[in-house]
Amino acid sequence: MTHSEETPTTTTVQQPLSSGFGAASTARDVIEGVDLTGKVAIVTGGASGIGLETSRVLRAAGAQVVVPARDPERARSALKDLDGVEVEEMDLIDPASVDAFTAKFLDSGRPLHILVNSAGIMATPLTRDVYGHEAQFATNHLGHFRLTTRLWPALVAARGARVVAVSSRGIRFSPVVFDDLHFEHRPYEPFVAYGQSKTANALFAVELDRRGRAEGVRAFAVHPGTIVDTGLAKHVSVDTLRAAGAVDDQGHVVIDPARQLKTVQQGAATSVWCATSPRLDGLGGVYCENCDISPLVTQETEADWYATAEVPGVLPYAVDPQAAARLWEVSEDLTT
Repeated sequence: MTHSEETPTTTTVQQPLSSGFGAASTARDVIEGVDLTGKVAIVTGGASGIGLETSRVLRAAGAQVVVPARDPERARSALKDLDGVEVEEMDLIDPASVDAFTAKFLDSGRPLHILVNSAGIMATPLTRDVYGHEAQFATNHLGHFRLTTRLWPALVAARGARVVAVSSRGIRFSPVVFDDLHFEHRPYEPFVAYGQSKTANALFAVELDRRGRAEGVRAFAVHPGTIVDTGLAKHVSVDTLRAAGAVDDQGHVVIDPARQLKTVQQGAATSVWCATSPRLDGLGGVYCENCDISPLVTQETEADWYATAEVPGVLPYAVDPQAAARLWEVSEDLTT
């Protein structure tokens, strides 16, 4: 992988485009009129939640869709109504599994036009991979880092590829703590670990875009919104969800896109927009939400941003180029 030797020094420019879409837009809305015939897409987590909806709309627009899955039979069952979606075995937390999947894909000789890194785990009890890496960081970030970098030849061969890293407003829980990535010296807190992994997803898009843009590979990070009924929140108590306003007193899911409480169809929209929108031609390395580029959270907007999800934005530490470059180097060391 080639990359610019210039030192990253300035924060990513986060300027909304007035895309014409919004929090209530669906993935089908944003892909209308886009023809993906002849394009190839890989969607991790593509057999459940927002990943399944992403697979569905990309396939409907004509793309060849490949879904790597830890449980291929379960994935095939979930995707049975989608004609022509390929399922392959892959476990993000297992480096050998990621390498086997990428080798098989590269052997097919196909270019890769769209890579949506949508799979993830959230707020899990403390577990570690075989190398001792904390599981949320290992799955959400390192697994996708390994997948993306090993698919690099196929991304370059597309002559205009897009990589979408599904991050989260969970970035608010933690920056990347380089001095103790794996909670070896600090108490483990599930949401802090989740936040660190989601900040890592956002930073990954910044540095990937810097390294890839000369070869036509652009990258975007996405906050999809809060989508409760996907299985991602299985380690989160109902009381926690109720306190966040995500479920009502009877335990029913609340849908209110203005507060980022979305349906699966709305939750997949920003990923699909980033993967396909002509409005983003020539752009990259930005964090997006509600089908637009997010504004940067400033000192003037920070209090409101933390107080309510109605205020869009990304924290500066999640798009900081120097942190992104450092994370890349650390991630290379951890995945070689």
